[in-house]
Amino acid sequence: MTPRLRPDLDDLPVYVPGKTYPGAIKLASNEVTFGPLPSVASAIADAVSSINRYPDNAMVELTEALAKKLGVTSTEVQVGCGSVTLCQNLITVTCRPGDEVLFGWRSFETYPIATRIAGATPVQIPLDDGLGYDLPAMAKAVTDKTRLVFICNPNNPTGTVVSRDDLVAFLRAVPDDLVVALDEAYIEYTRLGAAQDYDALELRREFPNLVVLRTFSKAYGLAGLRVGYAVADPAVITALGKAHIPFSINTLAQRAAVACLAADDELLARTDAVVTERVRVTAQLRTLGYRVPESQANFVWLDLGSEALPFAQASTEAGVIVRPFDGDGVRVTVTEVDENDAFLAFAADWARRRG
Repeated sequence: MTPRLRPDLDDLPVYVPGKTYPGAIKLASNEVTFGPLPSVASAIADAVSSINRYPDNAMVELTEALAKKLGVTSTEVQVGCGSVTLCQNLITVTCRPGDEVLFGWRSFETYPIATRIAGATPVQIPLDDGLGYDLPAMAKAVTDKTRLVFICNPNNPTGTVVSRDDLVAFLRAVPDDLVVALDEAYIEYTRLGAAQDYDALELRREFPNLVVLRTFSKAYGLAGLRVGYAVADPAVITALGKAHIPFSINTLAQRAAVACLAADDELLARTDAVVTERVRVTAQLRTLGYRVPESQANFVWLDLGSEALPFAQASTEAGVIVRPFDGDGVRVTVTEVDENDAFLAFAADWARRRG
């Protein structure tokens, strides 16, 4: 007996997470190397005693803490099991089969997969020459079938950001009822110049169709607990609430995220060290001859084209695991000096051998 499943799933790729093995340096998944602050660890430990009970499905304490922190109302916040689940739920609440979801490419791998699972059509617009989102081209690609747009900013995996003028021009150019999701998973690592600087929460006041997505997985170091959030118009939040899987935000995640918000000055100060290393790693890679765009995330992108897979395989054999994207390039997480130096040593050796 063959189970009756959707035949179109046969051609659907499976999301491939970063891999590791004992003793290797893992620079493949954009994780932070530090553990939780003592106050956050204590909140998690205290919550363990109540895990025999279901978590708060409404996430009331966390939702209210986020609303207060961000200067919005609780009706404008939806918590999700990582921002990736909110991406999928946005597709669910905006699209029917045959509708289109628009985004730049290459970008976050979940976008096309989640779109096709929903029966919608992914529309991928090539990145511009600087490996950033080509918003003018994307605006021209909007059709009467487009229901959702993702703008990954900083973009995963290239680390690039769009200019403020291009972002505002795009929002003014598209229909005001088209939902535009600004995926800011790495926003805490940005150090933007005047041309790129924008405030997504402020833009929402002018453009109610804008949805801001953020996460506790990256700068806050809660990747293992899975908690993110969306800030949007109450109508969008209500729809996301209907798509929310009951009890999917566990008790430990909720308590940890609340504790993070209470200590975010201390947590986010850790991003400064990553930014310093990002600048150093980028400069050394460029000196070695690699094409590396200006990253505003906790990773760098090596534009290697067809050399991506051989480079990543050789790096793994050297004990440093990076994330290849076949035919395009390699993404390398920036962490601590020793780990970054190990990767740079491999990159220098590769450049010499290929030189």
